[in-house]
Amino acid sequence: MRIAIIGAGAIGGYIGAGLALAGEDVTLVARGPHLAAIQRNGLKLLIGGQEKLARPKAIENPADAGTQDAVFVTLKAHQVPAMAERLRPLLGPDTAVVFAVNGVPWWYFYKLPGPWENRRLESIDPGNKQWDLIGPERAIGCVVYPACEVIEPGVIKHVEGDRFTLGEPDGSRSERLKRIASAMIAAGFKVPARSNIRSEIWMKLWGNLAFNPLSALTHATLDVIATAPGTRAIARAMMVEAQAVAEKLGIAFVIDVDRRIQGAAEVGAHKTSMLQDLERGRPLEIDALVTVVAELGRLVGVASPTIDTILALVSQRARIASVRRPNTAA
Repeated sequence: MRIAIIGAGAIGGYIGAGLALAGEDVTLVARGPHLAAIQRNGLKLLIGGQEKLARPKAIENPADAGTQDAVFVTLKAHQVPAMAERLRPLLGPDTAVVFAVNGVPWWYFYKLPGPWENRRLESIDPGNKQWDLIGPERAIGCVVYPACEVIEPGVIKHVEGDRFTLGEPDGSRSERLKRIASAMIAAGFKVPARSNIRSEIWMKLWGNLAFNPLSALTHATLDVIATAPGTRAIARAMMVEAQAVAEKLGIAFVIDVDRRIQGAAEVGAHKTSMLQDLERGRPLEIDALVTVVAELGRLVGVASPTIDTILALVSQRARIASVRRPNTAA
């Protein structure tokens, strides 16, 4: 398969290296010193005590790659709208786009039976850029579980995990889904395909929408937030509100909120991605994790006062830190 990876950082590089080593025709879209290092030396993957060297093509301009069979988007959610136009040269009539992106996806209501079918979400797709330029019919959902980091340009360290859950928006076991999953499995990844990918999206989001902003506000690690009485109570209230929103949308939760919080506590002294971005002066992934849940709450008529309060605080925290948010939908 001809496969392009948009945003070949930690997760994108991990996917791209695995697929390239398995013999797929992979093109990484990257920039800066990371791109230069890959072009010069290949992409080095440190995993399981071993060092593996992949040599995929690496470019800066997606238009240079030509039409692809599949495109993996592994950017932060707020970075994708600005890339939508640049992705178009990669897209042929049958190109699938796998969105390995945190949070509620912009295509959430595509082919979702019910009163909100095909509704657009302004907080995560301002101006409908992704819907109009990429098209929801191309989208395949992906929930990312591995942890990786770029430890130096051209070098990715795998920390833990190898599971990427895939699913079609309409729940079908399509041929394109099977083909992409088979390629990833051959590359050594665990790739379950789900008929209801939205449920798995919510299970990951459930913790992220609370722990991420609270970490940015307090600078505390996950174990502290999940066990200190004050922050635990706030996180729990946010998660209870989010669960009520999700259940209105037809999502069934397979574990209770206290068990989910305990699972987060057991991760240990981990800095969330939002806290890491804050410390590095990067834009915060607020909209796809928090703003959109408030938007969905208004849509289904469920109040979210704790979520709304934390959203206001973390948005102000981002502004004070001079981290420009990608859009200001509330």
